[in-house]
Amino acid sequence: MNYQDTVNWMFQQLPMYQNKGKSAFKTDITNTINLATYLNHPEDDFKSIHVAGTNGKGSTSHMLASVLQEAGYKVGLYTSPHLKDFRERIRISGDVISEDFVIEFIQKNLSFFEENQLSFFEMTVGMAFDYFAKQKVDIAVIEVGLGGRLDSTNIITPELSVITNIGLDHIQMLGDTLQLIAGEKAGIIKKNIPVVIGETQLETQDVFKLKAASTESKIYFADQLINEVLESDLKGTYQNQNKKTVLQSLNILKELGYLISDEAIQTGLLNVTANTGLQGRWQQLDDKPKIICDTAHNNEGLTYVMQQLQKESFDKLHIVFGVVNDKDLERIIPLLPKVATYYFCKPNVQRGLDAEILKKTFTANGLIGKTYNSVELALTSAKSNAKKNDFIYVGGSTFVVAEII
Repeated sequence: MNYQDTVNWMFQQLPMYQNKGKSAFKTDITNTINLATYLNHPEDDFKSIHVAGTNGKGSTSHMLASVLQEAGYKVGLYTSPHLKDFRERIRISGDVISEDFVIEFIQKNLSFFEENQLSFFEMTVGMAFDYFAKQKVDIAVIEVGLGGRLDSTNIITPELSVITNIGLDHIQMLGDTLQLIAGEKAGIIKKNIPVVIGETQLETQDVFKLKAASTESKIYFADQLINEVLESDLKGTYQNQNKKTVLQSLNILKELGYLISDEAIQTGLLNVTANTGLQGRWQQLDDKPKIICDTAHNNEGLTYVMQQLQKESFDKLHIVFGVVNDKDLERIIPLLPKVATYYFCKPNVQRGLDAEILKKTFTANGLIGKTYNSVELALTSAKSNAKKNDFIYVGGSTFVVAEII
């Protein structure tokens, strides 16, 4: 198999959450534990930082990786999902995993994968850990895929656990209250391992405190400890909380003996995109008209992004919007501006919500627009209708953004 054949085979395995939704969610991590044993526990061969949370975990992971790179460390970075190429999920000091390694890893372990019916995500986690171990990274930043307690990444014992915040997302799998979701994400807290909580929330802080007490882990609430906000190339005021989370995490790493200068912190935060390849966070695609895309896709994330949007100056607002079919539209519609022209589209994944259904629900709530057969056609129409002083926002789903970057 060549690289594309290999990736296609991986995607065809047991239902992947990004495509299928709830049916892909597993209730234990036995498969990952068995895979780790089969691979001789590569997760024990490198140091790591584990990052969970409803929103901000991707930005936080990339910022941490960027700063550690500037400090001179060889840094692994595992994130999900990818936008354009599978290899974006696994990087070392900004460079994506090689096509040859992907091919060889799958071919070498194909029989084990098939016999044990491993999922796409389980295989990918195993691949990342094996790659980081063989490449002898100094430290790896590992982003949780979904939840925490039952996530495939939760076989590591990190130097530090980080939980950015808690919101009502993926409630079918994680629970329908903030406390239940916090309990799932608190599952990454390990015995005697310090934990940083990015955002203090009345509903969840006791969940984290109790879990930290049970594991004898020191707990730090970043928003109570960090007052300064440094500049970053990741724009949007909603990144301020993520930066506080990063700065508190770096303080702890320095206490653990990592050599991270103030200069490395400043330079790392200013060069996140260049150092790590992160895209889709309040990313400007064009000017006159200004076009911004953002991967925010749940209630909390869209709240932050819409607050940022209100700070922009423009004549007319155009919104290219698409979602997946398990999205709770009744919760996100009130966040969106009514004074805008909408371009409804369906992201090109199995979970994508039909644009006509999306339009019908939005129209019933006073948000007016037309449907388009693809994200690209929707954006093209928005660009043709917009004047140079207008503003075009593209979002609603990671998959929508992936199609236009």
